[in-house]
Amino acid sequence: MTQAERDRLVALKKAKKKLITQKQAAEELGITERHVRRLLRGLKRRGDKAVSHALRGLPSNRGISADIRQEAVTILAKPVYAGFKPTLASEYLAKHHGIHASRETVRQWMIEARLWRARKRRVEKIHEWRPRRSRFGELVPWDTSDHDWLEGRGEEMLLINMIDDATSRWFARFVPSDSTVENMNVLESYMKKRGRPLAVYTDQAALFKTAQKTRPGEFSAAGDRPELPPTQIGRALRELGIVWIPAYSPQAKGRVERGFATAQDRLVKGMRVAGVTTLEQANQYLEAEFLPWINATLAVAPASADDAHRPLENQHDLAAILSHVESRRVNSDYTIQLETKIYQIARRDICAGLRGAVVRVEKRRDGSVAVRFRDRYLSVEQCAQRPAATAVKPAAKPKPQAGPTGRKEWGRNFDLKKAPKVWQAAQESGRRKAI
Repeated sequence: MTQAERDRLVALKKAKKKLITQKQAAEELGITERHVRRLLRGLKRRGDKAVSHALRGLPSNRGISADIRQEAVTILAKPVYAGFKPTLASEYLAKHHGIHASRETVRQWMIEARLWRARKRRVEKIHEWRPRRSRFGELVPWDTSDHDWLEGRGEEMLLINMIDDATSRWFARFVPSDSTVENMNVLESYMKKRGRPLAVYTDQAALFKTAQKTRPGEFSAAGDRPELPPTQIGRALRELGIVWIPAYSPQAKGRVERGFATAQDRLVKGMRVAGVTTLEQANQYLEAEFLPWINATLAVAPASADDAHRPLENQHDLAAILSHVESRRVNSDYTIQLETKIYQIARRDICAGLRGAVVRVEKRRDGSVAVRFRDRYLSVEQCAQRPAATAVKPAAKPKPQAGPTGRKEWGRNFDLKKAPKVWQAAQESGRRKAI
């Protein structure tokens, strides 16, 4: 019996003994006089239990039977559901096994079956809150998560996620490595589906920012550092008109990091139940199950209905922009060299000013090579490697032989007094005598 029920019983017994009127008892208990009379009749029939609900201690008419409860506990005890939290467990019970129970009911079942341990929620460190951007596509945080996504059942892979800041809508892909090519592939898929965002928000990894190699203390201030050339992704973003914003702390990427925490819990367990073992199966599950759920459940409506994404124009050749681009100088024989390979420019594409000019060489993601001079592409063909030039050593001059006395033979019979005059030597050589 609760304290409120004890207080009600005291007031009813006063009214029963005529110490107070039924009207005074009703005012004291905050109920009507009719209800006071009803309670007095129940007090006469049932005694003190009249102030308690008649169904207390009895099973609920809407309660779940013990058989269904035992079936749910048996299912959740299987190894495939290890680590499931109550919310996710209640969703899988309803979706895959037809057992409909609230999150709190499943939580109580799991606590009693020792499948879940109740614990107090810790107060986390509070960081300064940053408001969301107002439009869809105005800012897109972009990051990669390295995690054991398949729990050792298959190959190692990473998850690249581009999550919109205004709506928390995901665009993600599993990839074998965090390389420039894989990130460009994800960026291309994003733009073909949604368009070009205004800005992307990433960390300062080597994929997005060229590292400055300096000795300690060589530059005293950041303003003294020379401007470094952009990375391949940085160059591509410039050509696409997308602003790159670097993050200077992990907390700055809080939205995408919290998204990865959700994926490392729900996505891992979902792929475990689905029996995913390969990269292709993981991307299929991601597209068919996880992304529709997270974009429908956790996404929010933007403050503005305007879509900030811009369409791809005719000048946006994604195959050329999203490639490895370098500059090369054309040799005198109209060839260029790239990664120890020599490419010959076709004769029909040779024009004035090409020899010695700097051309743009694009090593594309499909393995092909494209060369652009000014505003047109040149036909090139890989040719044989030039033979390496070998240095020819000059023939060694014969050394003069020494005489029997050890002196050299070249001036042995020379007598300066018997030698001809200079003008005589000139006449003998066919030259005229000077006047």
